[in-house]
Amino acid sequence: MKSFTKLGLLAAALATAWGTAQADITVGVVVSATGPAASLGIPEKNSVALMPQTMGGQKVNYIILDDASDTTAAVANTRKLISESKADIIIGSSTTPNSLAMIDVVAEGKTPMVTLGASARIISPMDDKKKWVFKTPQNDSMMAGAIADHMGKSGIKTVGFIGFNDAYGEGWLQEFKKAAEAKGMKLVATEAFSRSDTSVTGQALKIMAAKPDAVLVAGSGTPAALPEKTLKERGYKGKYYQTHGVANADFLRVGGKDVENTLLPAGPVLVAHQLPDAHPVKKSAVAYVDAYEAKYGKGSAATFGAHAWDAGKVLEAAVPAALKKAQPGTVEFRTALRDALESTKDVAGAHGVFSMSPTDHLGIQHGVVMVKIENGSWKYQP
Repeated sequence: MKSFTKLGLLAAALATAWGTAQADITVGVVVSATGPAASLGIPEKNSVALMPQTMGGQKVNYIILDDASDTTAAVANTRKLISESKADIIIGSSTTPNSLAMIDVVAEGKTPMVTLGASARIISPMDDKKKWVFKTPQNDSMMAGAIADHMGKSGIKTVGFIGFNDAYGEGWLQEFKKAAEAKGMKLVATEAFSRSDTSVTGQALKIMAAKPDAVLVAGSGTPAALPEKTLKERGYKGKYYQTHGVANADFLRVGGKDVENTLLPAGPVLVAHQLPDAHPVKKSAVAYVDAYEAKYGKGSAATFGAHAWDAGKVLEAAVPAALKKAQPGTVEFRTALRDALESTKDVAGAHGVFSMSPTDHLGIQHGVVMVKIENGSWKYQP
C-alpha cells in the first residue's frame, strides 16, 4: 500500500513538474551575431542576459540563434524556433532585410514577433501578416526627419546620398528624399553600395563631382564607415551625416579620425548620462546602460542592444494580460500575447516610451536626439 502511495506521489510530482515546464514562456531570438551585421547582433545577443527571467510569475526560457547576417538563415531559424522549440514569440532579427523575410513565417505560425530592424516597412502598411509584427527601433522616417531638420537649421541646400543597396538603404532614400524636399533641400547625387563591399571609390567620385553641401551615408554597423573614409581620403570637405544604424563602439573604432564631427540621429540611450534630468527616458536609459556595462565592461553599451532590451520590456508588460486568457505553448496564448502587445501603454524603455495600438506597432515617443562624434565619442546635441 505504501509503495502505491509513493508511486502516486511520484506520479503527482512528475505531473506537476511537467505542467510547470509546459507553462514556461519560450522566447525565440534571432540575431546577426556573425557576418556584416555582427556589430548589431552581438550587443543584441548580450542584452538577452539582462532580460527578465520571469514574467507574470512564469519562468521565461530564451533560445538564441545566429542568422550570420543572412536572410535565408533568418527564415530557417524562425521556422525552427516556431515548429521545433514552440516559441511563444520571436525577437529579431537585427537587420531590415532579414526581418522582412521573417514576416511570412511568423504570420503562418500565428506567432508574434518584435523586430529589431529599423525600416517602417516591416510593420506598415498594416495587413493580415504584419498584424503579427511589432518593433522597438525608431522608424527611419523619424530619423530622416531629424536629419533634415538639422540640415535645414545648418543652412544646407544640397545633399549627396550613398546607402546600402538593400531594403535598409532603399527605405532611407525614400524617407530622406521626402524629408529633404519638405525642407527645400535637393538631392544632387544618389549612390548605393553593398554591405560586403571593400571599395566605393567610384561612388565617392560621383558624389564629389556633384559638390553637395553635405553627404548622408545610409548604412548600418561597421560597413557604413567605408563611404565616409573614402570621401575623406578624396578630400571632401562638406558635412557628414550618418543614420542611427552606426551608433555603436565598433563604428567609432573602424571609422577612427575619419568619422570625427559626423552628425547622426540616435535613440536617447546612446547619450543616456548626458541627457537632462527632466528627459522622460533618462531613468530607463541609464538603467540599461549601467546594467549592460556592469556585465560587459565600461563603454560597451550600444543602442542596438537596447532595442533588444526594449523588446523585453514591452513583452514583460504584455505577458500578464495574455496569461489571463491562455497558457504558454498554445496558439491561444500567442494570439492573446499579440493582442496584449498591441495594447501596451506607457512602457519606458532605453530608446523611448512605447504606447502601441492596432494601427501603430511601434508607438514610440521621446525617441530621437541628435548626436555628434567628438574625440572618438558620442556627444549629445541639445
